[in-house]
Amino acid sequence: LASVRYVIAGAERVKDATRTAWEKSEAIILEGYGATECSPVIACNLPNPNRPGTVGPLLLGLETKLETVAGITQGGRLKIRGPNVMAGYLLAEAPGVLQKPAGGWHDTGDIVTIGENAVLTIRGRAKRFAKIGGEMVSLAAVEALSAGLWPDAQHVVVALPDERKGEQLILVTDKGDADRASLAAYCKA
Repeated sequence: LASVRYVIAGAERVKDATRTAWEKSEAIILEGYGATECSPVIACNLPNPNRPGTVGPLLLGLETKLETVAGITQGGRLKIRGPNVMAGYLLAEAPGVLQKPAGGWHDTGDIVTIGENAVLTIRGRAKRFAKIGGEMVSLAAVEALSAGLWPDAQHVVVALPDERKGEQLILVTDKGDADRASLAAYCKA
């Protein structure tokens, strides 16, 4: 690995443990973001400046708009338009008919903030939020907290209907002795 200078990582947030492991090789991890529908890059960090925890600045020539999502106070649902956005989908229910994105805007389904110099930070997926008692809760954030408390285990959070509060979160983990009290105490710390 001594010859590797840069690692471009996408698909999910880079964990601190991964960064630490790569520091030994002196390689720099650059986080990026894309979608197949956008050929496939939307944003990517550069070596200077590299902004860990973000996916970097948008590619030149892209237009963005953030749609308000009820219950989300920071950021919005990202829609993107530009020369790299696909012409549309071919769907099984309409063979041979191109289903174009409305106005050329591709709905990524991601909740993001856009900061200085058009730097994107991904906050979650619209489908990866649950509405509990009127509050939007990020499933990814609960997974990250679980991983922080129990880093050697695998965790997935799912939302299920709840008659009283709308939805409830269920943590699925291979940590055999995981318990709600420990997770709640960790969250408060």
